[in-house]
Amino acid sequence: MQNGAVRVYPLPDEELSVNTLKEYWYFNVHDNDNGQIQRICCSYDDKFLLTCGGDGNIFAFDILTPDDVHKELKAKIPSPRSGLEEEKAAEDIEDSNAYNIEELKQKKEQERIMKAAEEKKAKKREELTALRHEFLLLQKKNEELPKHMQLHREEYEMDHRIFEELSRQTAQRIQLVQKELAWEHEKHLIGLQKLRKQFQDSVEFDTVVVDAIQSNHQISTYRLLAMPEKCYQDKEAWKGAEEREITPETRRVEIFEEEEKAEKLKTPELQKPTTHYIERKHEQIKSSAEKSEKVKAKIMKRKAEWAELYKSKPSDDYENPKDVEDIRAAQENTGCYNLKTATNYRVPEHKQMNIEKKMMQLTSLEMLIHKTKVDMNEEIMSLRDLKVSVIDEVKCLVQELKSIQEALDLSERLPLPQIPHLHPEEIPEKKFECDSVILMKFKKKQEAKAKLQENLEESPSSQAPTMQKADSTAQDAGAQPLKTSSSQVTEQQKVFEIEKAEPTEMELEILKKEKIKNLYLQETLIKKINALVINFDAELRFLRHKKLKLDVQMKTADLRYITCYEELLILRKLEKHENLLQEHLNTLIHEQEAMQVKLKSYLAQMEARKCEIVKLQECEKALYASFQTSLGENNEFAQFLTKVLKKKIKCTEEEGGTESDEEEENKEENDEESSMRSKEESSESEDEAFDDSVCPKNCSEALFQNTMQLRWRLLDIKKALAQEKKVAANLRKKYNALARKAKGVETNLETANRELETFQWEKQQKMNELHVVVPLKLHQVEYLVNGQMPSDFSQALVFSKQSLEYLQKRVVDLGNEKRMQREIYKAAQKQHKQLIQDKREMKIKIQKLEEKCNDLMMKKFGRLVDFEAVQAHTVHIGMEKLKVQIMEKEYEHSQELQKWKERILDLQQQVRKLTNENTSKLQQLDRFYLQKQELETKLASLKDDLGVELQGIRSTDIKEKARLESRLKHMAHDTALLREEINLLRRKDGCLRNLTLLSREDEHLFLHPSSLKDSEAPAGSFPVL
Repeated sequence: MQNGAVRVYPLPDEELSVNTLKEYWYFNVHDNDNGQIQRICCSYDDKFLLTCGGDGNIFAFDILTPDDVHKELKAKIPSPRSGLEEEKAAEDIEDSNAYNIEELKQKKEQERIMKAAEEKKAKKREELTALRHEFLLLQKKNEELPKHMQLHREEYEMDHRIFEELSRQTAQRIQLVQKELAWEHEKHLIGLQKLRKQFQDSVEFDTVVVDAIQSNHQISTYRLLAMPEKCYQDKEAWKGAEEREITPETRRVEIFEEEEKAEKLKTPELQKPTTHYIERKHEQIKSSAEKSEKVKAKIMKRKAEWAELYKSKPSDDYENPKDVEDIRAAQENTGCYNLKTATNYRVPEHKQMNIEKKMMQLTSLEMLIHKTKVDMNEEIMSLRDLKVSVIDEVKCLVQELKSIQEALDLSERLPLPQIPHLHPEEIPEKKFECDSVILMKFKKKQEAKAKLQENLEESPSSQAPTMQKADSTAQDAGAQPLKTSSSQVTEQQKVFEIEKAEPTEMELEILKKEKIKNLYLQETLIKKINALVINFDAELRFLRHKKLKLDVQMKTADLRYITCYEELLILRKLEKHENLLQEHLNTLIHEQEAMQVKLKSYLAQMEARKCEIVKLQECEKALYASFQTSLGENNEFAQFLTKVLKKKIKCTEEEGGTESDEEEENKEENDEESSMRSKEESSESEDEAFDDSVCPKNCSEALFQNTMQLRWRLLDIKKALAQEKKVAANLRKKYNALARKAKGVETNLETANRELETFQWEKQQKMNELHVVVPLKLHQVEYLVNGQMPSDFSQALVFSKQSLEYLQKRVVDLGNEKRMQREIYKAAQKQHKQLIQDKREMKIKIQKLEEKCNDLMMKKFGRLVDFEAVQAHTVHIGMEKLKVQIMEKEYEHSQELQKWKERILDLQQQVRKLTNENTSKLQQLDRFYLQKQELETKLASLKDDLGVELQGIRSTDIKEKARLESRLKHMAHDTALLREEINLLRRKDGCLRNLTLLSREDEHLFLHPSSLKDSEAPAGSFPVL
């Protein structure tokens, strides 16, 4: 362990012994000197082994079973051995530039190819140098010739078509090479794109280091990867879900308002036409109702005031609402400082955590960290842009300063400030930008390094002369510029001496001013440059200090992120169980809601059945009442007809008895059914003595038929009533069963809630086992034991500075408040005693006033009067409305009666007319009869056959006469009936109940009876002439 090595012992299934631990595997992974292994642990799923060494490295090893070893690994694992420490370990290759075998082979092959290419290039270069040397010799010979014999430069050129052909061949060769290298080019291009996509495109911000100009301070940006789009989509989805919870409610309100407007538009105002008197009545009722409402409102207001006064009366256990509100605010704002590890701690509903909430918390934290770092990176990039602008400005100022110093003497010139430059780490985006010039420089550097290394390898002893040669060449190169500069100075001096002349006083003054101006400009420019540099360094130091603070915050945020991720892992472990509990709870809630809906529907059905039963009972009562009215008073057949009416009821009651026998299973109405049966048996013995199929003597047939009809109607009512009771009993039975089931579901729901709360507490306990890192400074630690900082902080609590100050301030405020409350309590106690005394005096005064008021009422009215009831007493609005409706009905009936009177007058006139016609016809018949007698006497002497014929004619006249007489009798009878009906109508104030239908048959009007009483009249219809 001390040398950073790990031993792995194979454990057999048999018992362990010292001999079994001799053989082992030996892994030397950490540093041999500084890599002492500090800790070894397994992962939570026992699949990995983690080792942590003193060298700062962490290594992870796969833990495989024997089966997994055969599946995963193709190589054979060596068997464990003993004494591996004694074996000499292979020496490490310390040279970072050393090649392995494969690289060495590749290097040698590459060198061979490059050597062949270089040899070929060298041959071509030799040929070119020979041709160039020959061309130079020809040029020298040409120059030696006389001018008229010399060749011009254009004459040296060959045929231009040769150059064109050469350029064409070169282009073809280039195209051919491009085609040959197209696949390689595409391959490397795709590889480059993949690398950029993998490493460069995913990077939103690369590391940019900005250095100060005069100091060694520097600041670097955060290297950030681009946030995935899924984070933004999830955030928008969470926001959309919150907004969707609000929009349906507003939509419902808008729809409800639109429906109300539509109903208002649809309901037109309808006014019922009435007479002026009825309208006045309505107005009187309305005004009286308004007066009574005002009086009642005044009384109710007074009662409400009294009720409010009595309500405001504090009870014995009264608590000041202000104090209650203060206590509630303190409980909400002070916070609960119970430890989460306590057994009585319950997780609030808004603090219950699940995977969704934790993922949202992680995403929001990650986005917040990313946003903060992006903001800081943007500030640093703006600082780099500022440095670029400062460098450009300094270059311009230095150029201007050089132009100014050219007019000054060398002794007056101040040293030029150094121009700052950008370091390569400040512009990493240009690291991958290159052109042909950069590539050629890089190539030359690589060649120079390769040559130097070859020289070092070949002749290490020849380093000294080469260094001397290099020094000599450097001295020569340094001497040449010195010579050139000295020659330039001498030439300038000569020129200056030639041009030198004696200046005048004016010129001297101007030169002096120019000199002072240039000196001032020189100083201001240097100060400006220094100010730019100093300001930039100050900005960099300020931003660096800000970034250091941000680094602390980011480290705390990273620790918080790690804690949240560990909590997420715990939540994922417990997710399955929590989902099962939540699903069980949701199913119970849905079941309870469905049962509540069913219970409400059963209640509504039971109420409907009760209403139906009440209606049927009312119909039964009305039927018995109509039977009693049809019997009249002192009817000798009342008992018989009652038995007839109830004889068939016995059957229905027996059916009801059988149905109730079924209900006996439910143990309801047992006593009533037994009493009903005894009554039925007694009534059955009595009913056997008479026959209800035959109407007795001297009994009205119509009354008997009416009783039979009522009996059948009563039978139907009884059947319907029994059916409704049966349905109501079944509904009640279902309702009771469902109510018992609902109670069971409610208890299950309570137990499910308790189980979920217990699970939430257990989940919170597991999350409390995680370690949370809180960075503190020494002055923030106030938990001391005997004036010293303890080694164990398990009993300490961590507060934020703000909350701790709030608690300390609250302690002082509560002490002051306690003293104030004591003083207030003493003052309130004194006030309480005074109020009790005032209350006693007020009671005595009220009692005296009540006695005086009662005496005055007895003297004036003779009894006690409730003035509020007198004031509130007013006309009964409902009764007045009914009176107005009666008046309206009387008015309508009077109008209808008037119409009927007019119709009756018309009918009477028609009857008179018909009677006159009938009398004239009778008189004519009498005349005909007399004429007939005269003719009979005259024809007596005629033959028998003629007499027989005349005899037949006489019989037909007699039949006609008899028919007319019977018709006249019917008409007289009809007129009598009409008079009776008119008298009835007059007595009943125009209520036309008996006449229901007027029909015309054979051009005559007929009146049909509408009630059972009219059935006593002869069957058929009565013609109205």
